[in-house]
Formats: sequence, C-alpha cells, structure tokens
Amino acid sequence: MTYSILILGGTAEAKALAAQLATSPDYQILLSLAGRTKAPAEQPVPVRIGGFGGPEGLADFMRDNGIDLLIDATHPFAARISRNAAEAAVAAGIDIMALRRPAWSRQKGDRWQDVADIPAAVQALDIAPRRVFLTLGRQELLPFEVMKQHRYLVRSVDPVEPPLQLPHVTYITARGPFSEWDEIQLLEKHGIDLIVSKNSGGAASAAKIAAARRLGIKVVLIERPRLPDVPSARSVEELAGMARHWKLSRRKRGE
Repeated sequence: MTYSILILGGTAEAKALAAQLATSPDYQILLSLAGRTKAPAEQPVPVRIGGFGGPEGLADFMRDNGIDLLIDATHPFAARISRNAAEAAVAAGIDIMALRRPAWSRQKGDRWQDVADIPAAVQALDIAPRRVFLTLGRQELLPFEVMKQHRYLVRSVDPVEPPLQLPHVTYITARGPFSEWDEIQLLEKHGIDLIVSKNSGGAASAAKIAAARRLGIKVVLIERPRLPDVPSARSVEELAGMARHWKLSRRKRGE
C-alpha cells in the first residue's frame, strides 16, 4: 500500500525530509511551498506552490487528494500556517506530525537582547545611530522605517520591492546557507554593530550568530511564537523515523 504525504515546507529540513521519504516506494510525497520566493530552490519531489485558503481550504485539499499524513515542516515563525495545519488535520480526520527544530541557546560570548516581537525589536534599536544588519523576512522590514537615523544592511533571497523608505540602506540578494567566515567578512565590511534576527534555530542560519559571538556584536533576538501541540520531532532523522513508525502502525491496523 502507498501512503500519500503532504509536507508543508519552505525550509531546508523540509527538502531533506522529502528527499529521505521519497526513497521509499511506500510513500507518495507532495511538497507545498507558500510561494513567497520568486525562484524557489529545486526540490526532490513534486511541488505545489501557493496557499490553501485557510484551514478549511487545506482540509478540503487533503480530502480531495487522498492525503493520509500531513507533515508541518515550515519555519518556526510560520505560526499561522502551523495553526492552520493543526486545525485542518482535525477537521479532515488526518494524522499530523511536525518538525520543531530546537531554538538557539545562549553561549559564552553572546550579547543577546531577547525581545517578544518585531515592534519590540524596533524599539531595541534605541535612538543613537547604529549600523544594523536586518536578517528578517521582507514582509517584516516595514516597521523599521520609523528608525531613520540608523544605517541598515538587508539581505534577502529576492529583491526588496518596493525599497524601504530609509535614507541609508544597503541591499544584498543572496541565498544561504552562509559560512561563519563569510558572515564575519560581511559584518566587518559593513561595520555592523547590531544584528536583528529571529531565534530560528537550526544550522542553516546559525553562522551569523556565531560570527556575532566571535566579533562581540550585539544581537536583538526575537523569541519564537507559540505553536500548536502536535506530535513532533526535533530533527529530520527523528521525523523520518516517526513517519516510518506511523506507516507500520497503519499497516498493522490494515489501513
């Protein structure tokens, strides 16, 4: 029997998980991407791009397409998508599991200021002019326009359009992951003395945190939102193991 799995992705872990599960003939994998990136990275399985229309739309999609298992492997800050996934799974009567990568933990040498959200991060910049590296999604940059006295460095996969209404901002278009050495060179080249980042966790974007630690740069770190309580794993390997156990359980029950 073949089981149909829908993976809500957009992360490096989602791609790795899809590749790992696709090696088994027991799974038919569909990877869903939100479509926020104009040129998404190549994926190892069939891809669906775009939203579903809330939890009701996602539940309808899963019923109509015979989905057996929903895997939420979205970004830790994609709280709305995760909530929709949990609600849709219940509504459709479909099993769900999620990837919950560990947050970064403070190490010796870190100069972190933990804040609750984007507005708090804006206020943490203070009045005195600084050179700020904003490592946030394009949709989260607008609140910083009120702090026009700072010089900003913004890095994104796609160009920021329209540009921010700021007098001093430099844009870099690049796709990670980046090495610690690359990040050190970037921070030194632009004279950065403060970084604004989400506590995304994982290895893909940890290099900037390590570089800040090495250079003694302050990091304003946005805390994670609360996510739904569903069966979850901390790594791709653990989640793949959960999917295999789920498959065996289904077969024992004759499903």
